[in-house]
Parts: sequence; structure tokens; C-alpha cells
Amino acid sequence: MTPALPTAVEIAASIRSKRVSAREIAAAALARLRTTGPELNAFTLVTADRALAEAVKVDEAIATGRDPGPLAGVPYAVKNLFDLAGEVTVAGSKINRDDPAATADATAVTRLHQAGAVCLGAVNMGEYAYDFTTENSHYGPTRNPHDPTRSPGGSSGGSAAAVAAGIVPIALGTDTNGSIRVPASFCGIWGLKPTYGRVSRTGAFLFVESLDHVGPFARSVADLAVTFETLQGPDPRDPACSARAAEPMTGLTSGPAGLRVAVLGGYFEKGASAEARAAVGQVAAALQADRRVELPTPELARAAAYTITAAEGGHRHLARLRTRAGDFDPKTRDRFLAGALSPAAWLLQAHKFRAAWRDQIREIFRDVDILLAPATPVSATKIGQDMVELDGIEVPLRPNLGLFTQPISFVGLPVVAAPVWTAGPLPIGVQLIGAPWSENSLLRVAWALESSGVCRAPVAKIE
Repeated sequence: MTPALPTAVEIAASIRSKRVSAREIAAAALARLRTTGPELNAFTLVTADRALAEAVKVDEAIATGRDPGPLAGVPYAVKNLFDLAGEVTVAGSKINRDDPAATADATAVTRLHQAGAVCLGAVNMGEYAYDFTTENSHYGPTRNPHDPTRSPGGSSGGSAAAVAAGIVPIALGTDTNGSIRVPASFCGIWGLKPTYGRVSRTGAFLFVESLDHVGPFARSVADLAVTFETLQGPDPRDPACSARAAEPMTGLTSGPAGLRVAVLGGYFEKGASAEARAAVGQVAAALQADRRVELPTPELARAAAYTITAAEGGHRHLARLRTRAGDFDPKTRDRFLAGALSPAAWLLQAHKFRAAWRDQIREIFRDVDILLAPATPVSATKIGQDMVELDGIEVPLRPNLGLFTQPISFVGLPVVAAPVWTAGPLPIGVQLIGAPWSENSLLRVAWALESSGVCRAPVAKIE
């Protein structure tokens, strides 16, 4: 089998020093994809010609003494809701196959291209991002590289699987209610959900405009940081994107010195499995975090997030529901229909609560810098599994995989999902949660956890 690719930082350094060419790296990534791809079903589109052409441009830049960018020759994949010029943006659906091809790349894709990265293709996802397992009825389920009988999480499951399998060192995903953090947890890799509005969503097929975030996956904190630094920054074409200038990710190796870390208790412990609690405990011990904090009414925040998700998502797809209801996955269709029928008063009340709850959360961050919580209540679940036991009660699996992520994304907080290996055979993630615009601090803590070996993201051992 073709070996897994090194980290993005290692690839870029090797290409810059001419120890290897960008074209050789692109060819190796494509070979790795061919040998692992059929089993995992991560990719829905392979852009081999584009990848090789972009790699040649990187090699030409180096040969002529031009700066190829910080991600020189680094292969990456994108969730198939990002526009790629000349390709149809399917967003995990059957309906979108009839759309015209995109005329330009999404902003996030453009920024990676400008940094020298090489696009390998688009990866599988839950239909229209309304999913936590990537068991797509149109394109088949993506499988977890650590155990192909299990889900990679969703809705950005293809992105996480491609990184965990060593096909690409970095990938793009989106997170509305947990769709970066859940796959990162299930696949044992790093994921970053930035502050709402810090990364442009132009050219991404949105799910819930009020809640959608764009962010990266990686197998190392250094890769996560350089990719995020490349992605962030103003974009006037996205009305939700902040005009605040991009900021360099500096001082990562200084670690958590001076940062006040606390563990989220109450709601964030009650539904957690023993392994989820153990993972948080390992991280807390490493950071000497012995303080516990409780968020006010997180269950109401989750309920309000559900209301906004259903109502805005249903409205966005109303025309498709009217004309092509039979072409949806039935489970997705029913959720969208229910949302489209929600009373407007519910949505207005949810947004009012959101504003008030955001103010309460800001008060908590006056006394603490980083909060720790499980990313998922359990580790990767079986493909086809419908129910899960949480706190001694059987509940529907899919909606409850976002139990601990929904209240956090509800108010747009930045989160790094850190991969932890407890005594079990599978990884599970811990959320490092910060105040808005505190990504640098989160990455400092992540760097320390990685350096100490508490958190790690090994390439999956694929037979």
C-alpha cells in the first residue's frame, strides 16, 4: 500500500528545499487515495488533473525563485459543498447534480490555492450537512479509517476520514452544530471551528446561515494553525464575515502559561460515557485544571439551536421540498419539512434567547480563558446504528451526537477538537473552548497537549 503522506509542514519544507517536487507529492497522494479510497468511500470527486497542474505551478515558482506560499505543494480535500471551478457542487445531495458547474472556487479554496496548496478533490458528507454520521443515501456511507464498520462522524465525515487515513494532511469542513468536532472526535484528528465570521463562507453551499462556520482538519497542531492562518480574514462577499484583519498565529510553543482553564460540569458530564469523561479528565490533569464551571441552561441553548437549524434549513430548501421531495434522503427531507412548518414566533424567540445567552457566556469568560468538555458523548458508533445509551437511557443516535457541541456553536465560540486515546480501542475528542477571537490561545493549549503526548492523531492503520 502507498505510504501515508507526512504532515503539511513537513511536505512544504521538503518541497521548498527541493528534496521532493510538488508533483511527486501530488502523485503520491493520488496513489494513496487509489489504495485506500474504495474501502473508505471518502471521495466523491477526484480532481487529479487539477492537482497535478497546481503542483507543477508550485514547482515552477520554486525553480524561478518565487515564494510558493506556506502550504507549498500540500494536498488537501474539501467537503463537497465548497465550490470548485468547473465542478458541480453537490452538497451531498442528488438534487444538486442538475445544477450548473461552479464558475469560481470558494473563497476558502482560493486562499488555500494562493498559499500553494494542491486540491485533490471533494469528499463525502451528510446530505445538505443535516447529519452527524455521513451515512449518505446517495453516495454511500463513508467509513471510519480506524474501524471500517464504524461511522467517521458527520456531516464533514469525508474530510475527517481522508485526513485520518493519511490521504491528505489537511481538509476543509463546515460546522453548524458540531460537524467539524464530531468527525474529529470519531476519527481521532484535530479540528478547528473558528469564531463565527472569522473565515469566509463565500462559495460554500450553506445549511444555516446564522450558525455555519468553515474550518480545517489536520493531524498536527502546526498544520491546523498554518491552515487556519491561511483561511482567516475579511471577505466583503460574505455578510457574516468580520471586517477584522487576519491575525498571525504566534507563540504557539509557549503553551498554556498564564491561561486559566476550567472543566465544564453539570450538563456536559451527565450524558457523557465513561470514555468521554476519562478523556476530559486526562486533558484536565495535563493542564492542571481543577476548577469546574457550569454554563447557564445549556439545554435551552441546544433547544434554541435546534429551532434555528430546522427553521432556517427548512426555509432554504423550501423550493426543493415543493418540487423534488422524492429526491431527498427521507430522513433529511422530514427534518427539513418539519422546520419549514415551524411558526415564525419560535424562530424569533430562539434568536432573542441566543442574544441573551451570548451575553451570559461572555461573563463566564471574564474569569476563565479555556473551557474543557467532551466533543461527543461516545466514541465512533456502528454504521447503521440508530440508538445509543446515554446516562442509562436509550435515545436516538444522530441528534444526540451533537449533545455537547450544539450549545457552543450556538453563540459562535471558537473550539479546537483535540484527539484523545483512552483505554478503549477508538479515539474520542475533547473540546477546547475559548472566547471569541481566542484561536491563538486555543492552539497554544493544543500544542502543549500534543507535545506532551496527551493528545495525538496517528494515521489509521488500514489493512
